[in-house]
Amino acid sequence: MTPANPAAAADAASSAPASPEDIAKYKQMANAVRALSMDAVQAANSGHPGLPLGAADIVTVLFSHYLRFDPQAPHWPDRDRFVLSAGHGSMLLYSLLHLLGYEDMTIEELKNFRQLGARTAGHPEYGHAAGIETTTGPLGQGLANAVGMAIAERHLAARFGDGIFNHKTYVLAGDGCLMEGISQEAISLAGHFRLNKLVVLFDDNQISIDGPVSLTDSTDQLARFAASGWDVMRIDGHDHAEIAHALASAQTAEKPVLIACRTIIGYGSPNKQGTSGVHGSPLGADEIKTTREQLGWTHKPFDIPTEIRDMWRITGLRGCKERKAWEKRHTALDTATRTEFDRRMAGDLPESLDEVISTYKQELADNPPALATRNASQNVLEVINPLVPETFGGSADLTGSNNTRTAAMKPFTATDPSGRFMHWGIREHAMAAAMNGIALHGGMVPYSGTFLVFTDYCRPAIRLSALMQQRVIYVMTHDSIGLGEDGPTHQPVEHLAALRCMPNLNVYRPADATETAECWQLALESEKTPSVLAFTRQKLKPVRTKFSRENRCARGAYDVSSDDDAKVVIFASGSEVEIAVEAADKLREVGASVRVVSVPCMDLFLEQDEDYRKLILGEEPVRIAIEAGVRQGWDALIGATGTFIGMSTFGASGPYEKLYEHFGITAEATVKAAVSGLEASA
Repeated sequence: MTPANPAAAADAASSAPASPEDIAKYKQMANAVRALSMDAVQAANSGHPGLPLGAADIVTVLFSHYLRFDPQAPHWPDRDRFVLSAGHGSMLLYSLLHLLGYEDMTIEELKNFRQLGARTAGHPEYGHAAGIETTTGPLGQGLANAVGMAIAERHLAARFGDGIFNHKTYVLAGDGCLMEGISQEAISLAGHFRLNKLVVLFDDNQISIDGPVSLTDSTDQLARFAASGWDVMRIDGHDHAEIAHALASAQTAEKPVLIACRTIIGYGSPNKQGTSGVHGSPLGADEIKTTREQLGWTHKPFDIPTEIRDMWRITGLRGCKERKAWEKRHTALDTATRTEFDRRMAGDLPESLDEVISTYKQELADNPPALATRNASQNVLEVINPLVPETFGGSADLTGSNNTRTAAMKPFTATDPSGRFMHWGIREHAMAAAMNGIALHGGMVPYSGTFLVFTDYCRPAIRLSALMQQRVIYVMTHDSIGLGEDGPTHQPVEHLAALRCMPNLNVYRPADATETAECWQLALESEKTPSVLAFTRQKLKPVRTKFSRENRCARGAYDVSSDDDAKVVIFASGSEVEIAVEAADKLREVGASVRVVSVPCMDLFLEQDEDYRKLILGEEPVRIAIEAGVRQGWDALIGATGTFIGMSTFGASGPYEKLYEHFGITAEATVKAAVSGLEASA
C-alpha cells in the first residue's frame, strides 16, 4: 500500500495495538468467535464454519481497536459500518454481535441458528437484529452496498459537516464476492470517486466450494484493485500485528483501501482446514473436539468464560465516549440544520409535499400537456427536488434519455461530493446495489435511471431492495415497443410482468403527466417498499384533464370514464390508456356502453380491500386488457377468458406507430374484440 500521507500513516501504524499483551488477548477473543461459530453450525447441522474460523483474527482486531460503534446505540448515525459481504459466513457476525453485547443477539439466538423465526438466519438479514447493516448472501452485493454507504457518508458530510458525518465503511469480502461481475462495477466506481473511507478486507483463503480458487481464477486481485484506483496491501490474516498495522495505515488513505488478508479457511480444524470440505458443512462432533484441542479451547459448547466475555464487552463499550461526543455536536447544530438532519434520518418527508404536488396537478389540469412520461417525470422532479433535499438522482449513462437530472442538480464528484446527481456510468448492477447502500445508510432517498429492459442487469439488487424494505426508486424509461427503432434488444416485453411478480415491489406505469406526478408522490411516500417507475419514450395524450386533489393512483386502478350499465370494460396501463380511451369513444359511436379503467399500479390495486376491488373489476361480460407487454398478471383483472391485446413475441425495429399497428395494439383491434365479445354474449 502507498499511503497518501506516509508520515501520518507511519504515526498511525506505530500506535497500532500490537503489544504481546494485545496479541495474547486477541488470540483468546478470536477463539471465542471460532467456538461459537462452529458450535452454532453444528447445532443447526447446517451452515458455513470455514469463513468464521478463518476470518476471526481479522474481525477481532478490527472491532477491538478500529471500528467505531456502540451496541447501546446501534443506530448512531455516525457509526462505522461493517458489511459482511461474504454473507454465508453469517455466524462470524452473529458471534461478534453477541459477544459485544448487542442485546437482541442472545446466546439462545445463536443456539437457534438457521431455525424458523430466529434472528440468526442462514445469511444476515437486515432488520433481524441490530448491527446487521445489510442483507448479504448473493455474493458481491454487500461490496456494492458498501460503496453506496461510502457515497452517502461523503455526500452527507458535505451537507452537515465532518463533525456530524465522518465515519468509515468496512467490508469483509471473499473470493466469490470478487469473482462476481458486480464487484468490478463497484470497485471501479469507488476508485474513480476516491471513496477513501471505504476499506475492503479480502478474506483471501484461496478456496471455493468446488475446491481451490485456482480451478477457476488466476486474477491478481491487488493489481486489479490498484488499476481501479485503490490503495492495496497484502498481509497475513492470522498475524494480529500485521492486521493492526494495516488497519492503522488505512486510516490515512486518500483512496479506497484493499487489504488482502491471506487466511486459512477453517483455521484450527486439524483435518479440514485449508480445504473446500470446511466451507459449507458442519465440522462434525469428532472434528470439533480435535479443533478445540488444537485451539486450546477447553470450554463446553456455547460456553464463554467470564474473562473472555468481559474482554469483548469492554470492546463493546469502547465507542460510547465517541458517540456521546457526537451527540453534543448534534445538539450544538443550529435549529434549522438539526431539524432537517433529524427529519431526514427519521425517513420523514417535508410536510408540504402533498400540497406542492396538489398545486402542480392543478397546473397540469389547467393546461394539460401531451408529453412522454419520461419528460413528465423530469418536470415533476423539478417540483420535488427543491422541496426534498434528500433526493439523490442518477443515471447509468443515459441522463438525456432517462431525464433524471433537474436543472439545479450538480454532479457528485471526487472533489465535490455535495452534488445530488450521480453519473453511474454503464454500471446498472452496481448502480442498483449502491442505491440500496445509500438508502440503508439513511438520510437520503436515492433514485436513478436506465432503460426498462436493463432491469435484467439490476434485478438481483432490486430484489434485495424489496427484501430489505428500502425506499429505492428505479426510474425505468423506454418502457415498451414504443421506443421504436432500437428494436427487440431494447424493447421490454416480459419485464413488467416479471417485476410485478416480485413481492414488496410497486411497479408504476403512469398514463400521462398527472399520473406521473401522483406515482412519484407514492414512490417517495413508500418508506418500506421500493418502486419501479416505468416511463415512455413516445408522447402521450393527457388522460386526466380535470383536477382532483385525491391521488387517484394510490389505489392502483380507477375509472377514467364510465357509462351507465356498461357492457364492456377496458383495463390498460401507461401508454395504452389513450388507446383504451380512443376505443371507448369509437364503441360509444356504435351504441356500446363502456367503462375504461387506468391501472397505473397493479400491485397497489391487488392490495385494496375486497369491496374496492369488486367495484373496479365490475361484472361487465366483455373484459379486455391492453398493455404493450405479455399477458401474465392481467388475468387477475380480466379472467382467463378475457381478451388481452398486447405482446406474445419479442418486438421489432421500426417507427413505434408502425410497431403498434404490426402487433395489433390499436383502438381498432380493441373495438373489434369488444364487438365480437358483445355479439357472443348477446
